[in-house]
Amino acid sequence: MTPQGWTLILVFVAILIALAKPMGLWLHALYEGRRTPLHVVLGPVEAGFYRLAGIDPAAEQSWRRYAVHMLIFNVALLLLTYAVLRLQGLLPGNPLGYAGLSEHLAFNTAVSFTTNTNWQSYGGESTMSNLSQMLGLTIHNFLSAATGIALAFAFFRGFARRRAATIGNFWADCTRVTLYLLLPICIVYAVFLIASGVPQTLVGSVDVTTLEGAKQTLALGPVASQEAIKLLGTNGGGFFNVNSAHPFENPTALTNFVQMLSIFIIGFGLTWTFGKAVGNPRQGWAILAAMVTIFMIGASVTYWQEAAGNPILHQLGVAGANMEGKEVRFGVAASALFSVVTTAASCGAVNAMHDSFTALGGMIPLLNIQLGEVVVGGVGAGIYGFLLFAILAVFVAGLMVGRTPEYVGKKIEGREVKLAVLAIAVLPLVILGFTALASVTDAGLAGPLNKGPHGFSEILYAFTSGAGNNGSAFAGLTANTPFYNGLLGVAMWIGRFFIIVPMLAIAGSLAAKKHTPETAGSFPTTGPLWTGLLIGIVLIVGGLTFLPSLALGPIADHLAMINGRTF
Repeated sequence: MTPQGWTLILVFVAILIALAKPMGLWLHALYEGRRTPLHVVLGPVEAGFYRLAGIDPAAEQSWRRYAVHMLIFNVALLLLTYAVLRLQGLLPGNPLGYAGLSEHLAFNTAVSFTTNTNWQSYGGESTMSNLSQMLGLTIHNFLSAATGIALAFAFFRGFARRRAATIGNFWADCTRVTLYLLLPICIVYAVFLIASGVPQTLVGSVDVTTLEGAKQTLALGPVASQEAIKLLGTNGGGFFNVNSAHPFENPTALTNFVQMLSIFIIGFGLTWTFGKAVGNPRQGWAILAAMVTIFMIGASVTYWQEAAGNPILHQLGVAGANMEGKEVRFGVAASALFSVVTTAASCGAVNAMHDSFTALGGMIPLLNIQLGEVVVGGVGAGIYGFLLFAILAVFVAGLMVGRTPEYVGKKIEGREVKLAVLAIAVLPLVILGFTALASVTDAGLAGPLNKGPHGFSEILYAFTSGAGNNGSAFAGLTANTPFYNGLLGVAMWIGRFFIIVPMLAIAGSLAAKKHTPETAGSFPTTGPLWTGLLIGIVLIVGGLTFLPSLALGPIADHLAMINGRTF
């Protein structure tokens, strides 16, 4: 580890904290449906969408209606994307003449991008046409991200409103987020990437002469536009197979730093938006403090392990840090930080291969997802996931002081606790259940490249990433098979929507309640004690569930490594 590496991590966090309030203010304006400076230009576009679709943005919805409209919208997008991918060979915008995808790969990919997972069982530059990248995938990057932020707004309204029967309008929330947040930032972001050397063209490829005099064909396409939203919307699906490790996606140290910032910026801002929505910004800062603390622990462990290197290689005379699977232009610190950022958020973009990390260095990205990706998390999904843990934390606190738990002025009763437990239990049930199935079937065991604990980690990471809607992978797993494409597709769908529906039910229940003023006997939910309790609940409830599986995978792998053994 070096002072430069620690400086990179600390400066990264400091910039994000400084940007949390400005981003939160903009998000709060969209949350309230207020005019912004962009309404002068985009207001008529928004109104045109509503007229075309026959939607009244002022007509609010109950939590059930909000959920139904959200589900219908996502199912329609899923079917559209599946059709585009299957018919790819017959559609225009296919300069390299790629055939349509198989049934199982098209299903997996359509579910993946609909759920904001962006798991990729394929190499983008050798599988997808330009039309598929733009119409089938990039549109999802915007709309799945907008859906997540809209759902966070709906949850905020549940806490903020008093005796209300509605939690907003899904169509209005989704439209405003897309038009006034994601689209403007991505236009500027894409221009920055183009200026930095990222391609943006409809040309399929270009032939070049290498230094050795050989001919090589380089894939091209509309990369910058997809890259911008894949990061800002915490989608993660790369245009190229190696994702942000590819110089056409992430050419310089500056683009790498900006990419990491863009993954986290909306998640940081939403914590402040929540505090503002409930009338107490300190509530948002308390949540952010808990998130940053857990994040810093994970980043420190990963950087420490990757900088320490592999003792087996040291014994063979190869000293230094673990550079396997990393880009020299980024180095250990930036690669380790990126891995923790992308898995703390539900992004899945990678600038290094997690499968090549040391055992404990690779365990932290895995554990980040298993915690529910609530440490900043995906856009929208992170904050509403963290608030589910907050409901459990305040329930535990209520038991400690012997009174009905309250959070931001709302009593937390049996219905909310049961629904929160139901939502939180989805991930371990899917991850552990599907991992067990893959570990005892021939089709599942045919996937891992490695044997022993590391091979188990490859399977565990795949279903953790799928159910957690992350999309990164221990790339040693061969996942483009009917077994893995089908099972991972189911895991991604359950991991997204089986959490959302209970969350919206909680929002509706809370919105209907009256506000309970804070008294001297109320448990404080803004100070260090509350932040510590939040961290404890996330680590205990979210982490200990997976300890046996981690012991079989990365922990066993680490013990073997320090004893000079490989499997």
